[in-house]
Amino acid sequence: MFSYFERLVDPYGPYEQTDTPPRKLWPFLKQYIIPFRGVFAVTAALSVVSAFADVALIWYVGRLVDLLSTTGPQAVWADYGTEILLVAAAILILRPILLVANVALLHNTILPNFGTMIRWRAHTHVIRQPVGWFESDFAGRIANRIMQTPPAAGDAVFQTFDAVAFASVTVVGAGIMLAGADVRLLLPLVIWFVLYAWLVRWTVQRAGPAAKASSDARSAVTGRVVDAYTNIHSVKLFAHHDMELNYARDAIENARTTFAKEMRIVTKMDLALTVLNGGLIVGVTGWALILWYQGQATVGTVAAATALVLRLNNMTYWIMWAFTSLVQALGVVAEGMETITQPIQLVDKPGAKPLALTAGKIELDGVSHHYGRGSGGLQDLSLTVQPGEKIGVVGRSGAGKSTLVKLLLRFYDTEGGVIRIDGQDIAQVGQDSVRRVIGMVQQDSSLMHRSVRDNILYGRPDASEAEMIAAARRADAHEFIQTLEDLEGRKGYGAHVGERGVKLSGGQRQRVALARVILKDAPILILDEATSALDSEAEAAIQEALFGVMQGKTVIAIAHRLSTIAMMDRIVVLEDGHIAEQGTHAELLALNGLYARFWARQSGGFIGLEETA
Repeated sequence: MFSYFERLVDPYGPYEQTDTPPRKLWPFLKQYIIPFRGVFAVTAALSVVSAFADVALIWYVGRLVDLLSTTGPQAVWADYGTEILLVAAAILILRPILLVANVALLHNTILPNFGTMIRWRAHTHVIRQPVGWFESDFAGRIANRIMQTPPAAGDAVFQTFDAVAFASVTVVGAGIMLAGADVRLLLPLVIWFVLYAWLVRWTVQRAGPAAKASSDARSAVTGRVVDAYTNIHSVKLFAHHDMELNYARDAIENARTTFAKEMRIVTKMDLALTVLNGGLIVGVTGWALILWYQGQATVGTVAAATALVLRLNNMTYWIMWAFTSLVQALGVVAEGMETITQPIQLVDKPGAKPLALTAGKIELDGVSHHYGRGSGGLQDLSLTVQPGEKIGVVGRSGAGKSTLVKLLLRFYDTEGGVIRIDGQDIAQVGQDSVRRVIGMVQQDSSLMHRSVRDNILYGRPDASEAEMIAAARRADAHEFIQTLEDLEGRKGYGAHVGERGVKLSGGQRQRVALARVILKDAPILILDEATSALDSEAEAAIQEALFGVMQGKTVIAIAHRLSTIAMMDRIVVLEDGHIAEQGTHAELLALNGLYARFWARQSGGFIGLEETA
């Protein structure tokens, strides 16, 4: 039975992706509601039937009291025995079937799948955002919003069916029942309902913004805490334990005060509701007693009216909490939407075709990019790298080296000019196809919190075990990998490396990252300080491996350690986003310009980064 309900809706089913999701709450939720339309309709119908069944049960208790008080035991059984048995059968058989079906749809179909669908689609959307988008926010806050929005949306749907719909029908059924007994009994119910509706409106208007503020504050706490944990080495290195605690405390205290304001609203609502319900009980029951005293109402009417208002008294707290929870949940969803509905900031052109690599020629034609700031980055840079050519790129920090690489990988689109690979504008082809033909080893290569095997195979998931091990050997990584063992006893290539590879030394991380790129075997290779984390002996071994990997590839190598690029076919010197010099190592030394001064001033093979021209 459970499997049937759990499989009614596939949360991973196909859907039409969009680069610009709806930014308003209802259109946002509507796209997720569409696959659940049939389930929601049946659930709503069952909620209505169940609510009317409960009111009818109270009505029947009143009828039973009248029968028992006006008819003898033998006559009751003789005249109404079949009726009583049928009602009992409905209570024992039909009512449980209705309730179980309603609960199963809510708990086994809607709650697990609705939230899962939102989380899956939100993650699918967010992971398509460009690198720059992630660099502008806390990873912890992004993850927190993806995690908290789906259950909040599921809770909103749950409260709508389980409480709001059920309770609304109960109030309507109560009105019909009281009017059927004596229309005058409706008066206190109507007065109570008007005041209750006003209280709900008052609560909703205040609880929504308060809930969003609380959710924002909680996300800020998560962002700060995760930031400290992610950079725990820096925290410990600089002995800033107390500073981080104070930094987190500010956010935690803000979360506490915003939540306290939210709870003040709840307390005021609870007090007003207690007074209102007291008036409802006294009003309806008292009026029913007066009518009975005047001979205008039966004992059953008094009993049913009293039972009904007592049920409403208990239910109204539930209803108010449901409304409050609904608004709070919608507030959390609205807060999460600030992240997960942002338009994709870097998209492929409609109908973009994959890059067709033929030789690996790279051309930058008048490229400018300043990250929207008007300065920094690159300015009107033109450079051609012939197929198979190996160039080194040097320059001070901020000269534009990293910008050059990010633009080539199409992490950003250029603000001016064109980048071509084999004559194709990379802005006009699929961005993933550009990155598939480029292998890159970075200065600080982070690894996935997975096994060594998974990390190396990330370069080419369909590679065989033998190919993976061969790549590790070429990266001089196989020997140390054999000695690894994590806390759960996994060894060798099966050992997990920790978040960002923190369980490995810097040199070990670099070797695994290099093995990953070797396995990818892309025709274009970018080396960004590829051996900077290695000791001299390891660097010599890796340099030899790198020279082997470079054969037949177009290579761009960025380095501060000039000895690592001295043997390149050509060296390009960047200064303030322009090409200041270019040529072979010997030619640049003979030129006696920037490169020659870098070479003369380097200490241990590094550029004097603070030198002025």
